[in-house]
Amino acid sequence: MKKDDVVVVITGKEAGKKGKVLVTNPKNRQVIVEKVNMLTKHQKAKGKGEPGGIIHQEGPISADNVMLVCSKCNQATRIAYKILDDKTKVRVCKKCGETFDK
Repeated sequence: MKKDDVVVVITGKEAGKKGKVLVTNPKNRQVIVEKVNMLTKHQKAKGKGEPGGIIHQEGPISADNVMLVCSKCNQATRIAYKILDDKTKVRVCKKCGETFDK
C-alpha cells in the first residue's frame, strides 16, 4: 500500500469499511486508514493554546487486513506488477487491468 490509496478492510471488527491510507509503516507492516480503527486518547492540556480532553484518532491496522480498491471496477483487488516500455514498474489491477500508478 502507498499513501493516498483507497483500501477496504477485509477482516476484523472493521471489515467492509473503505478509506484512504494516511500513513504506511512498512517495517511493521501496518497502515493507518482514514476513519478506521478509531481510538480514544485522553490528552492533558499543554499550556494556553491546546486544551485537554478526549481525542478520537485512527490507530494502525495490519497491512495484511486491507485490499486495494480499483478506481475503474470499484472492487477490492490484488495487485500485479507490469513493466512498461520505458522500463518503469507500475501496479496493475488483476481484474480489469487498470494501472494504479500514473
